[in-house]
Amino acid sequence: MNLAPIILFGSFLVLLILRIPISFTLSVSSILTMLYLGIPPMVIGQKMADVLDNFSLMAIPFFILAGQIMADSGIAKRLVDFSSILVGRIRGGLAFVNIVASMFFGGMSGSSVADTASIGSILIPSMVEKGYDRDYSIAVTVTSSTQGLIIPPSHNAIIYAYAAGGLSIAQLFMAGAIPGIMIGLFLMIPSYIIAVKRNYPVEKSVNIKDALKITKEAFFGLFTIVIIIGGILSGVFTATESSAIAVVYAFFVAAFIYRDMTFSKFWQILWDASKTIISVMFLIASAATFGWLLAYLKIPDAIAQAVLSVSHNKYLVLLMINVVLLFLGMIMDMAPLILITTPIFLPIVTKLGVSPIHFGIIMLMNLGIGLCTPPVGNTLFVGCIVGKMRIEDVVKSLWPFYIAMVAVVLLVTYVPFFAMWLPSIVIK
Repeated sequence: MNLAPIILFGSFLVLLILRIPISFTLSVSSILTMLYLGIPPMVIGQKMADVLDNFSLMAIPFFILAGQIMADSGIAKRLVDFSSILVGRIRGGLAFVNIVASMFFGGMSGSSVADTASIGSILIPSMVEKGYDRDYSIAVTVTSSTQGLIIPPSHNAIIYAYAAGGLSIAQLFMAGAIPGIMIGLFLMIPSYIIAVKRNYPVEKSVNIKDALKITKEAFFGLFTIVIIIGGILSGVFTATESSAIAVVYAFFVAAFIYRDMTFSKFWQILWDASKTIISVMFLIASAATFGWLLAYLKIPDAIAQAVLSVSHNKYLVLLMINVVLLFLGMIMDMAPLILITTPIFLPIVTKLGVSPIHFGIIMLMNLGIGLCTPPVGNTLFVGCIVGKMRIEDVVKSLWPFYIAMVAVVLLVTYVPFFAMWLPSIVIK
């Protein structure tokens, strides 16, 4: 009997239960399995180094830095003000402002945690002050922030593109645009129903002069998306080059247009971004080594055979994979799951005729819900810290929003048009 899979998964589960950080959990379980198999320890270092020696992955640290600059330089505040002009006059308007602001800011930062921390620190106190329930305010903030995981640019989409064997990042970015907007639109449904039921307030109208001023100030932040996506689609620069340009542009806007960037703040931004970058890159290296071991032990093949032995029906298989991804998202973080599960599930769905681009969006949406779900929902944790409320008191308010998000996942899963239409007409 080959004990290697038992050692790999057993040690992984034990360390996970002991609350060891996921990067170390993946590394230690991989090392123990390699030692059992007699694989030289030097191979571990080689595998971790090889995975990071990839030009396309350089986009991740740049996008993280650009997002950090935007979060800490007043861009988020201006996007909130601009969103208020668009949707503030609806009953429960601040909830709609929250969702639309997350759509804009999350699309630029690509991080639900950064979105929750920045937008949440502005809007949650404002919503509570104006009579919104605190748990409702946190629930709206946390769930709407997942739009940033899908709407381009998304560094998680870049991780998936790498894990899938080098897919077109531009196609993935375009595929995520409509589903990301759909998340926001569907979240507005429970937001409005609850707002009407609880008689939440309507925001005051803004005169034309103030509206033009707010729009002008927000324009420079919004133009970040145009530079990134426009540059990639036009072929002027690659996704990696666009990430570096995004950093330069975000710094220029913060320092010379908004003038919110001080020398001390700049160094703090670099420090915060560096900590995040190191964590993400070490996580990618650790998860890739774990994934290599899975392939070495032929575990993905065994799982594929087991799934296809149940059914060859594409729709049933996709439903099963959705359920598994939703469950895994509750107990593990997003990046390692992308790297671990992509080699397992992608061959299964491609055999059934599902596009790897389409499946990538399905995966990102499922795992995004996990970030809002205990026990390992980082975005939920941040939202509760910002909103100053216990997780167990917020979870009960999340159910209407969970239902809306799952509805979008099922629509995108079974109607590929939502994910595949934009890449088909924009990218030839």
